[in-house]
Parts: sequence; structure tokens; C-alpha cells
Amino acid sequence: MNTVNELGKYDYLTPEIAEKNGISKFKFYKYVKENGMEKIHHGIYVNKDEWVDELFVLHKRCPMAVFSHNEAFYYHGLTDREPLIHTMTIYSGYNSHRLISDGNCKTYNVKKELLDVGKIIVNDNYGNDIPIYDLERTVCDLVRSRSSIEIQEFNSVLKSYVLKKEKDLNRLMEYAELFRIKKIIRGYLEVLL
Repeated sequence: MNTVNELGKYDYLTPEIAEKNGISKFKFYKYVKENGMEKIHHGIYVNKDEWVDELFVLHKRCPMAVFSHNEAFYYHGLTDREPLIHTMTIYSGYNSHRLISDGNCKTYNVKKELLDVGKIIVNDNYGNDIPIYDLERTVCDLVRSRSSIEIQEFNSVLKSYVLKKEKDLNRLMEYAELFRIKKIIRGYLEVLL
């Protein structure tokens, strides 16, 4: 590529994108200024006329985090209530202060070796790739966080999962074993199935 003009093909620009395309930081920031781009977060720029894809921006801010809980309930059709606050899971020990400081995001923590269990990549509503947990991991997160979730929502999400044709109970039990909630999930499933 090596020409600054080709940066226009991106919806979001970062210094890393420019560097990957052989463009110096000086030329990148000159391009940003000349094209009146808006800084939406540290190192992330967008055209002023563009709608901001909040999920994509959160993913760019913390690429190792995975969208989970309420975000995954909604995405997988387990609830029809769009989350007001985005939910992500990150490994224990990660300082998520900057993610949650604006009140638009809530984070959950897991051991580092469990972070990628059930992680899939999907297109969000804007067509951008974002990481989210699959159905079975989402159910495990629901059960693990049951004390902080309203009982009506808990029951509704669990019932919606049981009615899904694409559910994989074997995978659910494998994940439940990893998260040490196999007996609990089995108990709920025996009632609902």
C-alpha cells in the first residue's frame, strides 16, 4: 500500500494500522488532522460522520477480552433485552479500570487458562469482527454468576437455551467440568429437560 490515501478504506484508524501499511506515525497523524477525524479513544480515530461501533471500539481497547454475559445473552437470542452496559470477560489480574471507568462496561474475571474456552469470532451489527462466547460458555457464565443476575432473567435465559435447536449438551457438560459447576448445571437441566 504505502500511500496515505489508502487509509480511507478503513472505518477506524489506529497508528498500528498505519504502521502495518508502511506509513509513518508522522504521516498518519497528519492524515488524521487533514481529514478532520475524531479521536474516540486513545489511539483510535474515526470519521466525524461515522456511527461509532461501541463493541468494536471496546475490542480494540482490550483485544484479549471476550464479550460475555448480557452481551452474549442478547447476541445468541437468549434474551430480547439489549444490554445498556456492555459486558466482557478478562483474565484475573488484568487492570480493567480504564474499561469500566466511563460506566459503559462491566468486566468479569477468570483464570487466564479459561479465558479462551468457548471463544468464537462473530460479525457485530456493523460488520466488524468481535470475540464472544459460544452458547454453552454463555450458559456456564450465567450459572457461575447466578447470584448477581435477577432470578427472572436467569430462568428466562436458561429456558431459552434449552429450547435452542443448536444447543450442544455434551459441550456444555465439558465446559461445566472445567468451571467446576457440572453438578449445578446437571440439576438445572434435569428440571428443564
